[in-house]
Amino acid sequence: MMHSTLIRRVRGDRPRLLDTFCRQGGAGKGYADAGFDVVGVDIGPQPLYPCRFVQGDAVAFIREHGSDFDFIHASPPCQLDSDCQRLHGNAHPDLIDPTREALEATGRPWVMENVRGALPKLRNPVMLCGAMFGLETYRHRYFETGGGFALPQPEHPVHTAPQAKMGRPVPPGWYGQFVGNFPGVPLARRVMGVPWMTREGIRECIPPAYAEFIGRTFTASRTLEVAA
Repeated sequence: MMHSTLIRRVRGDRPRLLDTFCRQGGAGKGYADAGFDVVGVDIGPQPLYPCRFVQGDAVAFIREHGSDFDFIHASPPCQLDSDCQRLHGNAHPDLIDPTREALEATGRPWVMENVRGALPKLRNPVMLCGAMFGLETYRHRYFETGGGFALPQPEHPVHTAPQAKMGRPVPPGWYGQFVGNFPGVPLARRVMGVPWMTREGIRECIPPAYAEFIGRTFTASRTLEVAA
């Protein structure tokens, strides 16, 4: 099968990272920057994905192949719980529980990411904000962890810069939200650190800096375990 062949190719010196619901690869790029060999999985084609890619059902792929990886990242669709989609009354599937069940069954360390609206469904999540990484956007995202992996909660800097309203241009000195049909794609690419992405990819992604932080935290935790 194509999946099995691909997984054999990623074996090597670097830890193996499975990036599910990967879209255009904000998380995948961050984990690659942290030293992982990354495989992304998404239900739709992702020709812009910057790492190795497999098209397929993410939850099914976790169940079948998740245990072959050293670490798993999951970003189940957030549209159901996003403010923008609730305003438009759009219906979307809730995949948080099925994704968690699949992740837990692998026995591997994992992290599952989502938006503020999904907080009631997440278990003791850690919040990451762009200001923690020197980015000119706040973009709060929440990360539940499992499989023996724990993520520390970084100190949350005070939001001193004003934030432009959803869908509005970003004045100088302000922070952008970059959601919905926002203007200023070149600015968003620079701010988020995703120069290859389209508007659609930007409005759905986490900045690579978030995933790089998570990846380096995981690597450091495993180094400490070996030293102990």
